[in-house]
Amino acid sequence: METEEQGHFQRSLRLVDGVLLVVGSMIGSGIFIVSADITRNVGSAGWLILVWVLTGLMTMTAAISYGELSGMYPKAGGQYVYLKESYNKLIAFLYGWSFFAVIQTGTIAAVGVAFSKFAAYLIPALSEDNKLWKMQTGMDSCNNPTYFSISAAQVMSIGIIALLTFSNTKGVKGGKWIQNIFTSTKLLSLFGLIIAGFVMFKPEVWHANWLDAWTATKASLIDNCNPDAGFSVTPIAGTALLGGIAAAMVGSVFSSDAWNNVTFIAGEMKNPQRNIGLSLFLGTLIVTIIYVSANLVYLAVLPMDEIAHAAKDRVAVAAATSIFGAMGTALIAIMIMVSTFGCNNGLILAGSRVYYTMAQDGLFFKNAGKLNKHGVPEWALWAQCLVAAILCLSGKYGDLLDMISFVVVIFYVLTIGGIFILRKRLPNADRPYRAFGYPLLPALYIILGISFCALLIWFKPQFTWPGLIIVLIGIPIYFVLKAKDKNRVS
Repeated sequence: METEEQGHFQRSLRLVDGVLLVVGSMIGSGIFIVSADITRNVGSAGWLILVWVLTGLMTMTAAISYGELSGMYPKAGGQYVYLKESYNKLIAFLYGWSFFAVIQTGTIAAVGVAFSKFAAYLIPALSEDNKLWKMQTGMDSCNNPTYFSISAAQVMSIGIIALLTFSNTKGVKGGKWIQNIFTSTKLLSLFGLIIAGFVMFKPEVWHANWLDAWTATKASLIDNCNPDAGFSVTPIAGTALLGGIAAAMVGSVFSSDAWNNVTFIAGEMKNPQRNIGLSLFLGTLIVTIIYVSANLVYLAVLPMDEIAHAAKDRVAVAAATSIFGAMGTALIAIMIMVSTFGCNNGLILAGSRVYYTMAQDGLFFKNAGKLNKHGVPEWALWAQCLVAAILCLSGKYGDLLDMISFVVVIFYVLTIGGIFILRKRLPNADRPYRAFGYPLLPALYIILGISFCALLIWFKPQFTWPGLIIVLIGIPIYFVLKAKDKNRVS
């Protein structure tokens, strides 16, 4: 028979644990990489910083809006629960399904692949170029052979995900300590890099970067079949600039995502009505400051062209080499390994709680709704691990990133729209915290989020359709699961 401890989540997480989970889940590998692609899309210092500031403001606006929902529904499942209460089980399931199929698992995979790529700086045998097995699958548009391959980096990333999953099956306290130690280490490292960058400030580089700060340009490959041919740079304005900003924000949104993970573990937070909202605000504020500061450091030590065309987009490596010399590569590799390890621990810990709540509603595998003797959903953790491992085999950080950002923002918009619905439907409900700036700030996020999604559909459809297809596949799955649950109950 299941004991009381086995049947219920244990409330053992404090405010500081919540803040560190938000920060640790947000800061993975993106801040070290995606500024290169952002710069290729917008081309100047002013627009680069504006993209990060705009993303930060959107993220903080969403976070303080979620505070109201977390106070109303302080239970495991977070955003899934908010969507269910605001709309219906179908919308909630489509989020949960997308979360399981690509949002959370894709993020875990992307961060795992990034860990392995930077580990290869220290141990070359772990490189993505070290193919352990490959099979030709066809020819691409440039008439080059395409392969399905498994590299040492992919195997390493899967191993790290499995290790962290195993650790989290042993209870939330162990996962909490891993999260706190690695997040504290990454924060100290990032602050160290930022301070060192400003100390090693290069006036001539800084002034050159800001000389024409608001002239937006887009860099495109001259020959898609020959990357060595270089890039052509063209000025952009008007709707083309809006499209460039939206494409640029794919990276910054991905890098700023997962802040909502703390809502998934509300069932394990002490005083969740207060601490979830505070964790969201403080965590997103800290990360926004770090992200903007890190990009100012890039601009202080690297010319715009070196940011845009850093080797394999590793802007932080180029910046660290400029600041610290030859040892900079090893330092940044270790920093990113620490960052991604802690990030994935937070993602793995929090994600399984969504599947647990879905299973409780009869909308996921029944075993996902059970807690083990340590009070955690072990089956859900391993199911999440399996899907993330499969996605790791894609081996392409950028492909996973592109699939995630569009879908994530759609569900953020829907969730924040739920605040307006619940205010009207349940005007007298207990709200320990009310969304700051309501209705202006939540409405502003909805407008910005819809604009972002619409611009991506128009200018970068390849960033949108894969994610939309995954969401829509969830509709027939929902009705099959609902029918099965109805038959089981009857």
